[in-house]
Amino acid sequence: MGIVTAASGASLWRGYEYYKAKKVKSFKKLSDDEYEGLVSGSLKEPYIVKINVARVRQSRCNCPHADGTRIICKHMVALFFTIFPTEADKYIKEVEQYEREEEKRWEEYCKSVEKYVKSLSKEELRQQLINYIIAEEENRRYW
Repeated sequence: MGIVTAASGASLWRGYEYYKAKKVKSFKKLSDDEYEGLVSGSLKEPYIVKINVARVRQSRCNCPHADGTRIICKHMVALFFTIFPTEADKYIKEVEQYEREEEKRWEEYCKSVEKYVKSLSKEELRQQLINYIIAEEENRRYW
């Protein structure tokens, strides 16, 4: 399990943004698998981040989100991408590919809805609209 697969989607994206914004101020290699760095965050002082690429859950950051936990935070991701920029490139290509596929799925869905609506008779369309309006009102009242 790597940093990328262990991080949440939000931490991964924010970490990528931090990487692109060059928020990693410095880093050093501690061993073949361990790196330590300083990453700017919301505090005046940068966060102290330590990542272990072989044992991901041993990675640490003193930010409020990850301090004392085994959570992979955005600062760890930013450090990882800074050390391994080809991984950042791979990640963003996967995101872009997913977005293209999602757009295609959405377009296909819209076409299928249009085809379905056009296949309805006037009375069927009226009934579907009534059902939809009632269901939306029920949802509004429930929430």
